Amino acid sequence: MAAASTNYRSPTFTQLVVGAMRKHFPEEIAERSWDNVGLLFGNIETSPDERKPPVVLVTNDLTYAVAQEAVEKGASVVVSYHPIIFSGLKSITTNDPQQATLLLLASRGVAVYCPHTALDAAPRGINAWLADSLAGDAPFERTAATPNPAPLAGFEGAGSGGVLRFSTPQKAGRLVSNLAAAIGMQHVMVAAPDRQGWREREVSSAAVCAGSGWGVVKDADADVIVTGEVSHHNALQAVQLGKIVVTVFHSNSERGFLRERLVPLLEGELRETEPGAKVFMSQVDRDPFEIVQA
Repeated sequence: MAAASTNYRSPTFTQLVVGAMRKHFPEEIAERSWDNVGLLFGNIETSPDERKPPVVLVTNDLTYAVAQEAVEKGASVVVSYHPIIFSGLKSITTNDPQQATLLLLASRGVAVYCPHTALDAAPRGINAWLADSLAGDAPFERTAATPNPAPLAGFEGAGSGGVLRFSTPQKAGRLVSNLAAAIGMQHVMVAAPDRQGWREREVSSAAVCAGSGWGVVKDADADVIVTGEVSHHNALQAVQLGKIVVTVFHSNSERGFLRERLVPLLEGELRETEPGAKVFMSQVDRDPFEIVQA
């Protein structure tokens, strides 16, 4: 009886996707002390007749519905911003939605790459996009709220969050309108010392951090704080310190970057080697919360 083969290899296209992501958002700049980034769920090279098309689906969160979408689009790789696996799994069954998602992807040979805080920390990553969205056409200088103490060559300026210094003072209401338009929200949550006059207040600085970013920007010397979500007591503290706090729900502060910048960037990189590569943004991925009329 012939010995079983041990030459397990990821498909060439999966390797291309991983290489492209690492080129622009290296895993070394992620918060690896607690985060789980990289190729978290692989697939195996098959015979040429069984190879999947060079298709990538990009999503903020990898739910079962997103996995079904990936299968329907013929994707061989999913790039999911949030990690699908954070801690060890002792079993993989259909009793848990996360595990059922992994089983579906495994059955169809779909790999999953998760960059998470590598996208946050990159100088041209999510927080840079969030800063651009807030500022609109107002000139500003941005530095990381918490700089990476030993950034990689070519990634100087990497770090968590961002602090903006505007060239000239900006009206807070204009900044909030810029942000809402870029994210695609008609309503955002604002906590301000002056509920009536905050829109006309002129501000010279802002701090941004996508997701649950309060811990990153809470001590920033900034007039405005923008993040995905913040607790009641932290918002009270900021308001009493004279700051304006703007929240847009966790994943809404992240998803726009994936759609506007990551999808075209990744597709352009892949087509240099694989001309037929296609990168789609998930159409079913969404923040679990929405503002409704009661």
